[in-house]
Amino acid sequence: MTAVRTHRSAEEIGRTERGPRELPALGRTRPVPLPEVVTGTLPNGLTVIAARRPGVPLVETVLRIPAASPADSADAGWTAGMELVAETMLTGTASRDRVGIDDELAGVGGELGVGVDPEWLQIGGSALASGLPVVLDVLADVLTGATHPDDEVLRERSRLAERIAVARAQPRTVAREALMRKRFGDHPIVSEMPTAAAVAEITPDRVRELHAGTVVPGGARLVLVGDIDPEAAIAEVTARLGDWSGAHPARRLSPPPAPAAGDLELVHRPGSVQSQIRLTAPGLDRTDERYTAFQLANLVFGGYFSSRWMENVREDKGYTYGAHSGQEFVPGGAVLGLDVDVASDVTAAALLETRYELGRMIAVPPTEQEVESARRYAIGSLLISLDSQSALAGTLSALDAVGLGVEWLRDRPQRLEAVTVDEVAEAAAQLFAPARFTGVVVGDAEAIGSRLAALGGVSLR
Repeated sequence: MTAVRTHRSAEEIGRTERGPRELPALGRTRPVPLPEVVTGTLPNGLTVIAARRPGVPLVETVLRIPAASPADSADAGWTAGMELVAETMLTGTASRDRVGIDDELAGVGGELGVGVDPEWLQIGGSALASGLPVVLDVLADVLTGATHPDDEVLRERSRLAERIAVARAQPRTVAREALMRKRFGDHPIVSEMPTAAAVAEITPDRVRELHAGTVVPGGARLVLVGDIDPEAAIAEVTARLGDWSGAHPARRLSPPPAPAAGDLELVHRPGSVQSQIRLTAPGLDRTDERYTAFQLANLVFGGYFSSRWMENVREDKGYTYGAHSGQEFVPGGAVLGLDVDVASDVTAAALLETRYELGRMIAVPPTEQEVESARRYAIGSLLISLDSQSALAGTLSALDAVGLGVEWLRDRPQRLEAVTVDEVAEAAAQLFAPARFTGVVVGDAEAIGSRLAALGGVSLR
């Protein structure tokens, strides 16, 4: 009995007897649906940014407090202490224990989480819009009265040490730390993860001391996005956080030095069957007039799945599951990063192809078709990324941290539409030149060292 086909393949759907179906023209880009944003600054120095975004009866909360180390160089002790501040901030106050905090937030469908990096201490979460006063009450209590109980600090200290041990066994962690040192030397920004030894030395008293000295309102920024009245929300914040005080403003992280071009460093990881290739160069901040052209040039090179680099090392050569290029924003600027993981036996070949693709960005500039594809991807991704309250809150908070507001987002699609192919090609030639890059290769030096040495431009640490 012959089976009856019940569907057509994608190839069959895309073709007719006369040839491939003609794709319809892309429609005009719709404006980004962004709300008006209201900003107010309390007498204690806390800035509040509120936006009404109805649709679901929720409110997103993002509080950023500058939390830089006072040291001029990387400080493992500071990083360890701040990690424990973040881990235990929600474990109790004079009037609420851990369970009480969780129960009170749960009563309004809410949750809060705390994270920290070398630049910021961040507290964020969501709740029913009607529960915003409760969330602010809990937040105020935690900011001004967290007790960091001894038993909680000791418990989290043990857990943190275990997580660090697991993380440091991962090749990506080794590569990240090596790359950050290569980029910025001993600047405090490189202290993203403490050592287990530094964590072991942190006492509960030290955690409480760090909280008192770091969790201050001067320079802190609170973003609220949701089904709220912005003016009323700012009034609620004033009523509940207006008494939050600090002896000094929060400490901002100083700008790190720009990465200097030079040889890659080979970081020996004995027995590794894979290599992590990480290249880096100075990037562009969002205020640079070339930023939009650079964004599209980056997409053409390695910023999305249809990029040149991905097509080469994954689709054509089969060296990796994925290769990606993109920017990280740092105080005072940005850094461009390229990352790919490959098997040890193709490390030199993958590095060669990466250098080839960088050079091709100059010798064979992005074509009109490549730029148009990247343009549509960038605009579509932007619209999708702002579709939810949480995404909008996170984006507004990140932009505010570098002095930009909602208007930068509102005008973004028009800038992406206006940039020309020639401008993208010029940005590609300026910013993807192979001579601008440095970086690291993490792998088994005995397996990959000789070929990398023969290839050139790689030195063993």
